[in-house]
Amino acid sequence: MPFFTIAICIAAAPVTALAIMALTGVAAPWPAIVAIALTIVSTATFILVWARDLDLLTAAVKRIEADDTGPDMTVSLGPTLMEPLGLEIARLSRHLAARAAQIEQGRRADTLILERLPDALVVMRQDRTVIRRNAAADAIFGADLPAVLRHPELRAALDQAIGDGETRAVELSVGGPIERELRATVVPMNPPLQDGGHAVVVLSDRTTEHSTQRSHTDFVANVSHELRTPLASLIGFTETLLGPAENDPPARRRFLTIMAEQGARMNRLIDDLLSLSRIEMIEHQAPSDTVDLSALLPGIVAGYEPRLAGGGTRIVVEIAPNTPPIVGDADQIAQVLQNLLDNAVKYGKEGGTVRLTSGPAAAGKGWPARPGVVLAVADDGPGIPRADLPRVTERFYRVDKGRSRAAGGTGLGLAIVKHITSRHRGQLLIESEEGKGATVSVWLPVGLPGGRGRDGD
Repeated sequence: MPFFTIAICIAAAPVTALAIMALTGVAAPWPAIVAIALTIVSTATFILVWARDLDLLTAAVKRIEADDTGPDMTVSLGPTLMEPLGLEIARLSRHLAARAAQIEQGRRADTLILERLPDALVVMRQDRTVIRRNAAADAIFGADLPAVLRHPELRAALDQAIGDGETRAVELSVGGPIERELRATVVPMNPPLQDGGHAVVVLSDRTTEHSTQRSHTDFVANVSHELRTPLASLIGFTETLLGPAENDPPARRRFLTIMAEQGARMNRLIDDLLSLSRIEMIEHQAPSDTVDLSALLPGIVAGYEPRLAGGGTRIVVEIAPNTPPIVGDADQIAQVLQNLLDNAVKYGKEGGTVRLTSGPAAAGKGWPARPGVVLAVADDGPGIPRADLPRVTERFYRVDKGRSRAAGGTGLGLAIVKHITSRHRGQLLIESEEGKGATVSVWLPVGLPGGRGRDGD
């Protein structure tokens, strides 16, 4: 209807003029009629072409609005009265499409960066609901994330950050099955993100860092405590020998004996600390030598014969005939066996039996699927209480402190065993039942840690 009205308006003036000329005799009737017909046809043709062009351009603009694509000007559309405008729309369409592609590429890059961040990241609305979170947030917290975000200190930081537009950082201690130490950084978004995000919360897990700091503090405190007692004894007995016992040969002999024992205890402690330090320095480097346990074990046990003579305790060695060589450090494997045998002899039943066994790992014990050998030392002593089992490999941890010190223990034996086992890419298992002794088993791989055999195949 609009185009029909426009056509009438355009054709009305010339048609009326021609009709008047024909009626008044100014123009011949038939030429005037032909001119009127041509005027009407040309006007209609013009209007139709114009209408088609407008339809094409309108459709192109709608497509640009919908998905940033415009008309394909490489396809012939026939004659058009608005070709320059169509070309400009096509150019604008390509420009918008290119910008949209750049924006989409940037958005995908930002999303990929956020997903690859090691720290958990959460985008939140103004009402404190979660819009989105990255993969680290799901991997680290999983279903516990809502509880973390409800932490009172984090909520307070969110309120302050969104209220005044300043970034806030708080330290959080989150309980649950696994206690975590977190650092939460709240970054307000002003203006808000396109998806409505008013704040970005970055959660950094500082549990390992805090644990390491506590371990260092505890280590220094424990070493100081362990050294303080023998040092105090040495200082006290030295003062006594220089004073009241100076001319008392029996007292001097007794005090010197105790001083020698305390000095030996300090020497053992320092040796174990140095040994543990050396092991930790190379713990990330897996050994590559071959160790024949059938040749190593008898020599280690033979060294205990003078110590066990007359005490009643005996060591029984059982080496399976099909025990293969392992890949390891012979000195460190010997240290593992010596520490385990020392503990078994010290804390086993007086006059009892210590069993040292070696053989291929049996299925069903939870050992790795690849080939390995299990070394086990079992005693028939009082055993280890169930509550103490998870902690016996900690440095300076003792189940019976008095008995351990009386037996000359430093509290580092099983810690050394744990770190040597870790360096060999092995596994440590401690089993015990009170009143029935304890068994410490060490699984060691036959092939290289990477899964290759000794020949590299």
